[in-house]
Amino acid sequence: RDDAEVLEIFRQAGADIKGERVRFERGMCRQIIQASAPREFTQHARNPLNTVRIGGSNTVFGPTFGPPFVHDLDGGRRYATLSDQQNFVKLAYLSPGLHHSGGVLSEPVDIPVNKRHYDIVYSHIRYSDKPFFGSMLGAERAQDSLAMAKLVFGDEFVEKNTVLYSVSNVNAPLVLDATMSGSLKTYARHNQAVAVSPFILSGAMSPCTVAGTLSQLFAEVLGGLCLVQLVRPGAPCLFGTFASAISMQSGAPTFGTPEGSKIIFGAAKLARRLGVPYHSMGALNASKLPDAQAAYEGALTMQSALLAGANYIIHAAGWLEGGLSMGYEKFVIDADRAAAMAVFAQGIDLDENQQAMDAIREVGPGGHYLGCDHTQRNFRDAFYRSQVADYNSFEQWSSDGALDQAQKANGIWKKMLHEYEPPAIDPAIDEALLDFMKRRKDSMPDLHA
Repeated sequence: RDDAEVLEIFRQAGADIKGERVRFERGMCRQIIQASAPREFTQHARNPLNTVRIGGSNTVFGPTFGPPFVHDLDGGRRYATLSDQQNFVKLAYLSPGLHHSGGVLSEPVDIPVNKRHYDIVYSHIRYSDKPFFGSMLGAERAQDSLAMAKLVFGDEFVEKNTVLYSVSNVNAPLVLDATMSGSLKTYARHNQAVAVSPFILSGAMSPCTVAGTLSQLFAEVLGGLCLVQLVRPGAPCLFGTFASAISMQSGAPTFGTPEGSKIIFGAAKLARRLGVPYHSMGALNASKLPDAQAAYEGALTMQSALLAGANYIIHAAGWLEGGLSMGYEKFVIDADRAAAMAVFAQGIDLDENQQAMDAIREVGPGGHYLGCDHTQRNFRDAFYRSQVADYNSFEQWSSDGALDQAQKANGIWKKMLHEYEPPAIDPAIDEALLDFMKRRKDSMPDLHA
């Protein structure tokens, strides 16, 4: 919609164009995608130790994207600020279970709407050295993100390697608007990753059935991925999905439902059949608090994405209130679960130590394994140890303050931020980034939402 260049690109490729409606011959999109789209790609981080491989058997966890509100046990729900964005970048940097820094972790509403993307991108570069998102809202902001990335990585490196990840949301049903197509084209032309991910609430934005939703979703993704490959054959791209349902009584979005999980699994099969990496959903829930509803709904969605073989799981930490809020305590709890799921995803190791035959021979019938040599050698890392769960006796838990998990997480995130130390950055690069941001901001008036 409202992008004449996209229509011309599709027309030259052989699509049927009537007005702004694009129709493809059967098999056309699949043929174009499969001819050049990579099955795997590397997203480079500022710290090479944090570079990630996306595709194949790899799963990358990234935090929640986009909430305008934040929530914590002390202050409740409030509008997010730049300080919150920076805090969540720091928490993601400090969380081993999160491999990616993400993008808009909380919308900094205290910054003019047309200028906040500079501060968001800068927060990832300055306060973390994990891979991150570029701005997704239009070609100009995508160009700004690329310019900042080039100040960090160098022009030539960026043109030859992927350093930015982005999402292009199809506005279901069947609309790719100029804002999304603008950023998609910009990133694709510069060899940066684009996940084409329709935003769907089944029953309102797609049919109220799993099969019907998957059919529409597949068509939307095919069109978007085809555009990426027509813009630049070989540019990294992902089959994305964000699909849930609505309450048929109130129309409110619902998350953590069995239908949502079915869509995740169905879309995963379609992505594998197409031969591109799969981008899917994380700990989605409709709860307003880090409570049992948030835990159950989030766990169902997150584990479904993991078992479906998702290569990038967005919204893996912090999501509350249907994505309207980013929770401090929820972030810590989810990041801990992501680390546990990474251990689960490693499967069963069958080396000699793990088979433990020496322990079985040593203990024999009727004994116990607490003191045997094998247990002593392995006790530190034999099992995943949660940082937020409590495994003590009732008496010990009571004497420690009788804290529930959210209360414990409250203390953890505060301690993490208090002890945070930023990763090193070349002062000349930092100065160049700040100068670029100032010049760009000074060139335009403030716009407010």
